[in-house]
Amino acid sequence: MAKAIPRIGSRRNVRIGSRKSTRRIPKGVIHVQASFHNTIVTVTDVRGQVVSWSSAGTCGFRGRRRGTPFAAQTTAGNAIRTVVDQGMKRADVMIKGPGLGRDAALRAICRSGILLTFIRDVTPLPHNGCRPPKKRRV
Repeated sequence: MAKAIPRIGSRRNVRIGSRKSTRRIPKGVIHVQASFHNTIVTVTDVRGQVVSWSSAGTCGFRGRRRGTPFAAQTTAGNAIRTVVDQGMKRADVMIKGPGLGRDAALRAICRSGILLTFIRDVTPLPHNGCRPPKKRRV
């Protein structure tokens, strides 16, 4: 019978602590995705690793209220509160989507005390779009 090969670096002998509170992030990127039905705010570091996120649904809004500006404002405040505690001072903002929560989320980010380096609209625009369906013959 073959001998079992010991796994090097297994998780059993490593102490797993909470890394979220110990990380210091001086600069980051805030992504706001505002659709008509929901607003999602994601905070990443400059390498693109997600540090914190929130959406209108996780903040307790359901149904039609998820697409409102107030829900977007609450969502942005929720996502940013954790990264301000981790020491974030400066951030870039990327806004995507046509929803009502665009301006409200941006206002909440400005009020949080983070210095905004630049604000960019990254909404995807079709250059000619998809091929339309063929003409209907009756």
